[in-house]
Amino acid sequence: MNSIAKAQTQKEDEIVLFDAKSSPMETVSFLPGGTYQLVDGVLRLTTQANSVSPGVLIKGSWNISKYNLLSVELTNYDKKGSMNVAIRLENPGASIEKGQGILVDNVSVSSGNSKELTIPIPQEPPFPEVGEKLFGMRYTPYRVSGQVASLNRKNVNCIAIYLNKPRADWNWGIKKITARVGTPLAMPDWMLLPPDKFFPFIDIYGQFKHKEWPGKTKSDSDLKEALKTEIADIEAHTGPTDRDQFGGWKSGPKQEATGHFYVKKIDGKWWMVDPEGNLYWSHGVVRVTPSSAITPLGDREIYFTNLPKDGDPFAEFYTTRDELLYPYYVARNIKKTYDFSAANIKRKYGDDWRTKYAEMAHKRLKSWGMNTIANSSDKTICLMDKTPYTDRIELKSPDIEGTFNFHGWWKFKDPFHPEFRTNFRKQLQERKKELDDPWCFGFFVDNEISWGGPSAIAEWILQSPVTQPAKIEMVKRLQKKYGKIGKLNDVWKSNYSSWKDMLKTQAMPPSGSLQDCMDFTSVVTEEYFKNVRDEFKKVAPNKLYLGCRFAGSNEKVLRIAAKYCDVISYNIYRTSLSSFSLPEGIDKPVMIGEFHFGALDRGLFHPGLVDAKNQVARGEAYEKYVTSALRHPNIIGTHWHQFSDQATTGRFDGEDFQVGFTDVCDKPYEETIEKIREVGYNMYEIRNAK
Repeated sequence: MNSIAKAQTQKEDEIVLFDAKSSPMETVSFLPGGTYQLVDGVLRLTTQANSVSPGVLIKGSWNISKYNLLSVELTNYDKKGSMNVAIRLENPGASIEKGQGILVDNVSVSSGNSKELTIPIPQEPPFPEVGEKLFGMRYTPYRVSGQVASLNRKNVNCIAIYLNKPRADWNWGIKKITARVGTPLAMPDWMLLPPDKFFPFIDIYGQFKHKEWPGKTKSDSDLKEALKTEIADIEAHTGPTDRDQFGGWKSGPKQEATGHFYVKKIDGKWWMVDPEGNLYWSHGVVRVTPSSAITPLGDREIYFTNLPKDGDPFAEFYTTRDELLYPYYVARNIKKTYDFSAANIKRKYGDDWRTKYAEMAHKRLKSWGMNTIANSSDKTICLMDKTPYTDRIELKSPDIEGTFNFHGWWKFKDPFHPEFRTNFRKQLQERKKELDDPWCFGFFVDNEISWGGPSAIAEWILQSPVTQPAKIEMVKRLQKKYGKIGKLNDVWKSNYSSWKDMLKTQAMPPSGSLQDCMDFTSVVTEEYFKNVRDEFKKVAPNKLYLGCRFAGSNEKVLRIAAKYCDVISYNIYRTSLSSFSLPEGIDKPVMIGEFHFGALDRGLFHPGLVDAKNQVARGEAYEKYVTSALRHPNIIGTHWHQFSDQATTGRFDGEDFQVGFTDVCDKPYEETIEKIREVGYNMYEIRNAK
C-alpha cells in the first residue's frame, strides 16, 4: 500500500485529504501523550493531560492551491466541556518556531458533540519576507482570522491535529479532512504592504500602527483626556456601600473577628472571613503593576517607532522591571527590553507617576466592585494597605533534574534535598513585612507545576543523576523492600547489575516499575506539600497556604494537597465553572488563581487562552464565569489574569494577549468594566442566595 496519502478528488470543488474509513493508516503517526485506534470509521484518540501536543500527524502530498477552505470532522466524546483542537498544515522544511511554511488554526468542539468545522485557507501574502522578520510573538500581525499563515498551498506534506498542552484527559475522534472551494478570506491591508511601508509597525505608545479601533491613543493629550474621563467615572461609581474597609460584607452574618483572614464553611458554602469578622469573597485581579507591557528588543528594533535615545527622559524604561517575571528574562538571556506600559503611565500621570498610578489602582478596584490585588503585583501598591492582597512564592531550591517540563516553567523541586526547607524558610523571611500585614491574606507557593501522570515524578527521579537526593531515597526504599537487586529485576523486567548501577542509570524505567513508581511519586508529593506547609505555618501561622495553582494534575496529587493546603487553587481557563468539582470525598475551599477572555478588535494579535468575539462578548463572558464561581459552594474567589494587556510584540515567552482590564495606554476597556461592576456590586447577594 502506498505510504504517502494522496488527495482523492470527489467533486470539482473539493478533495478529501484524509478519511478514517479509507486512508492508509501507515500515513498516520501519533504525537506522544496517548493512544489511538480505528473504530467504525473514526480515528479515536485518548490523550493525556500535561502532554505537550498529543494528537496525530498525517503525512501526504497535496496540492491545495485551488482551495480556500479546510473542513475537519471531529468528535468530542467527553462531557467535561469544550475541547480546543489545533490544526496545522505544513510544507516540507517548515519551521514551527518561526511560523514559516505552516498554517495553524484552532477550533472548539463542545461536550459530547460531533461537528464539521471549517477554517479558511488564506492566500499567500505578496511580501513573505515581512512575515519572516516577525518573531518573539505567540501570534503576529501576519495572521488572518486568528491564524498563523505562511503556507505554500501547492506543496503540503503534513497535517497535524492535536491538543496544545491540554490540562485534562480527553477522548476524541477524527473522521475526515477535506479541502474545499468557498468564499475567499480577505487579506488585511497591512499584509499587502512592502517591508519599507510595514516597518516599523509599532507606534511610540506600543500600539499596532496599521489598524484603527475605538479608543486608540493618538497623542499625549488623548492620555490626559482619558484620565479626566475616568476620574469622572470613578466619582460616579464609588463602589458598593455594604463593604467594610477590607471589602468584606458588612451586612452579612457576623463571624469571629481574629484580626486575620481565615476560611470557614457556613450553611454548606465555603467563605473567607476578613479581619473584622465579616464574610469575604475574593474578587481580584493578578499583576497590578505598571510594567505589564515589557517587551524584548533584541534583533527587533525595526518593529518600533522612535525608541528613546540615551539621555532621553523616557530611556529609563529600558531598565524598569517586573520583579516576578525578571528571572525569566535572565534565564533566556534577554538583555534589552522596553517598558511601553510604564512609559505611557509617566506620560499620563506626570513625574510622580508611580505614586499616582498606585493610588489610582486602589480607586479603580473599589469603583469596579473588586476587593483583591492578586499575586504577582507591585509590592509598593500592595503595601499601601488599601486593598487586601495575596502573592506567590516560587521555590528556589534544587530541581529534580530529570523533570519533563510541560508548561515551560521551572522543574519540579526535590523535597528530599536539604536545601528545600532552608531555602523556602529564607524566602518566607524575606517577605516578613507582607506576612505580618493583616491586609495580606495568604500565599500561593509555586505555579502550574508539571505533575505528569500518577507515576511520573518517580520516573523523572530515576532519570536524574546519581547525586539526586530523591533518587538516593528512592533506591534506599527499594533496596529495603526487595533486598536483592535480582528480585527487583524480576518484577520490573529490568537488568540492573547492582543497586549502585541503578543509582547511576538515567534511563526511563521499564513498564514493570509502574507500581513502585506510583508509590514513590505519592511519597514525593506528600513530602513536597508537608515540607511547604510545615515551614509556612512556622513563619506565618495566621496566613492562608493557598496551594500551588493547579493547571493540570491527577486525583492522587489533589488528595495529598487537600491534606496540607488551607485552600486548593486552580488556574482554570474555560467559559464557566458550573461543571467544576473536586474528587469525591474532598471538601475544601477553592481559589481560582487565573482565568481570562480576550478579543481581536483592539489592535492586539492574540486573544489569550479563551477568546471572545469582541469586547462586549468579553465582558459578558466575565460576568458568566464569575457568577458561576459565586454559585459554587467550594469556590471562595476568582482572580483575573491580568490587570493590563501584555505587550503587543510579546513578553519573554512571546505571550501577547489582549487580556487586560486596561490597554497598554492605561485606558480601561469600558465594556469589560461594566460587567465587572455588575457582578462585583452584587456578588455577596449572589453568593448568599439559596
